[in-house]
Amino acid sequence: MDIKQLRAIVAVAEAGSVTRAAELLHLVQPAVTRQIRTLEQELGVALFERTGQGMQPTEAGLIMVDRARRALGELERARTEVQPSPGQVTGLVTVGLLESTSDLLAGPLVSALARDHPGVRLRMMTAYSGHLQQWLDSGDLDLTLLYNLDSTPSLNVRPLVHERLWVVAPPSAGLRADRLMSFTEVAEHPLVMPASGHALRTLIDAAAARVNAELNIVVQTNSMRVQKQLVLAGHGWTVLPGLGVSEDIANGVVSAAPLGAPDVWRSIVLATPRFVRVPPAAEIVARELVRQVGSAVSRGLWPSARMQ
Repeated sequence: MDIKQLRAIVAVAEAGSVTRAAELLHLVQPAVTRQIRTLEQELGVALFERTGQGMQPTEAGLIMVDRARRALGELERARTEVQPSPGQVTGLVTVGLLESTSDLLAGPLVSALARDHPGVRLRMMTAYSGHLQQWLDSGDLDLTLLYNLDSTPSLNVRPLVHERLWVVAPPSAGLRADRLMSFTEVAEHPLVMPASGHALRTLIDAAAARVNAELNIVVQTNSMRVQKQLVLAGHGWTVLPGLGVSEDIANGVVSAAPLGAPDVWRSIVLATPRFVRVPPAAEIVARELVRQVGSAVSRGLWPSARMQ
C-alpha cells in the first residue's frame, strides 16, 4: 500500500469515475485503474463497483476511503510542519464551527489568518455539537466549538460564551426582543423542535420539565435551517440560540423573544484533544478563534451573550 494508491481511491470516490479522477491526479486512466486493482488484490476485497451513477465505493471501499483521506491529511500536515518558511508558522488546521456560529465567525476568522498568518491553511467543518465532538474524538478535527460540555478524559475544554435561547415565531406573532417569554406561553403553541438526543433539545426538555410544561411538538428535525423554514410555513414556533436568528430578526423575517421563566442558556466552549500534540498552526487558529468570539460579543453582534 502506497501514497499513490491512497490518492487514487480518494480521487475516484470523490470524482465518481476513473476518467475524472485521472484528470484530477494528472495521470492517464490506465494508471489509476492499475493502482486501484493492485490495492484490491493486496486487500483481497473489491473497493468499487460500477453503477449507472458511476464508480461507487463498496462497504469496504468506504472504510478505506475514509482512512486514506485521514492518512493523506496527516502526511500533508507533517510535510508543512517540517518544511516551514523561515520565521513563519505553517500548517493545515481543521476547525469545527457550530452551525449557528458559522455566519458570524467564519469570514472574520479566515480574513484574520490570511492577514496575520498566511502560512496557516484552514479547513472548516460546520455541524451540530454532537457531530463535531465525534469528529474531534476521531481525529478529523484539530479544534472545535461545542456547547454545554465540561472537560472529558479525552478533551480539554475552555468556556467562552454563555448565551440565552430564544423563542422564534412568524412575524405575525409579534414577539419582541425586549420582552421575555415564559415556557408556559411557549407550550400553548405547536412547536418545531430539534430531534430527540440533540444537545439543544436536551436543554429545552430539561427547562420544560422544571416548570411542568407539556410541549406540543408537531415536527422534529436536525437542521436549524429547516426549523426556521417550517416556522415561516406556519407549522409552529421553535426555540433556537439568539445568534442563529439574529439576522432574520433584523430583516423582519421572523419575530423572536428571549426565553425566560425559566431562563435557558447554553455555554459555548472551545475543545481540543487532551492527549494529542497541538501543532503551532492549530494553537494560532485557537487563539484567533477565541479573539473573534470575544470581538463579536463586545460589539453586540451576539444576542444575549456574555463572555465566561
